[in-house]
Amino acid sequence: MITHLVFDGVADGPMGVALDIVGTAARVVRAGLVTLPQGRLAPRQRVVSVDGEPVRTAAGRTLAVDGALGLRGLGPGDVLVLPGLGMATPPELAAALERPDIVRGVEWVARAAAKGVLVAASCSATFVLAAARVLDGRRATTTWWLGPVFTQRFPRVSLRSDRMVVESGGVFTAGSAFAHADLMLAILAHTLSPSVAHTVARYLVLDERESQARYMVLDHLGSSDPVIRQLESFVTSNLERQSTIHEMARATATSPRTLARRVAKGLGMTPQQFAQRLRVAQAVHLLETTQHPVDEVAARVGYADPAAFRRVFRRETGETPRARRTRSTLREAGAR
Repeated sequence: MITHLVFDGVADGPMGVALDIVGTAARVVRAGLVTLPQGRLAPRQRVVSVDGEPVRTAAGRTLAVDGALGLRGLGPGDVLVLPGLGMATPPELAAALERPDIVRGVEWVARAAAKGVLVAASCSATFVLAAARVLDGRRATTTWWLGPVFTQRFPRVSLRSDRMVVESGGVFTAGSAFAHADLMLAILAHTLSPSVAHTVARYLVLDERESQARYMVLDHLGSSDPVIRQLESFVTSNLERQSTIHEMARATATSPRTLARRVAKGLGMTPQQFAQRLRVAQAVHLLETTQHPVDEVAARVGYADPAAFRRVFRRETGETPRARRTRSTLREAGAR
């Protein structure tokens, strides 16, 4: 059984997509389009709230539910999944985590995980899993613009905010709202079979994305910390060469250890990773606005080895430099 736990403010789109994905999986299995491993059945699903009452979605619509969340009959093999809370800013999220219904939800998630239920969440709902302590000592992801807040609030979790979906110790997390589709496909692959997930993705024309780094806007990763602003200014003024941690520390009037601590607290990454993000962002700009060869772009952002640049670019954006340029060209042609 796949149980979708929803709260007031739930994001409309991801909830609908999740229901479609599981429903399509059930139909393709029953139609004999995919053969499941022995002992596994077509998925069933339900939507619940903590009290069994309908919830109000982020778009202001009333979402009926199938009942109240209960753990009787749930155990290993069952899934409890939380779509995003519909919170766009850290203050909204902090207030939501104090709401009585979400506090109860945190308790239910902890109890479900203790019974061996597979728990999963996307976007801001990953904060509920973290609050339930089921992510302690594990890797996880969340929506990228809330990454620094997540890291500050839950230091026991190893955050990978560049990833679309992360599975760690049987707990699944996903990034921004529509990464909920990726989350549901990952759950189907894990609980049924990869062929089911691939078939559903093909029928619903869902692309398989590994990274949300390509969607990151560096302005959103900014910080009120003046040290981070000084670091950004230093790196962007010296993009043509790689800077050491000692050079970055001198430019920000800090020690390497203090700089690392400030950047980790403000951005959830190391100074070197931040510098790398800034270089990749400039590379994206050059690829989209000039016709410079990829090797020249690499040199302009501090990579003497074009192969190393390509590896870093692919890791950070989820695509090759050539693919990024092609996609940009096609987008501009379509706009004309």
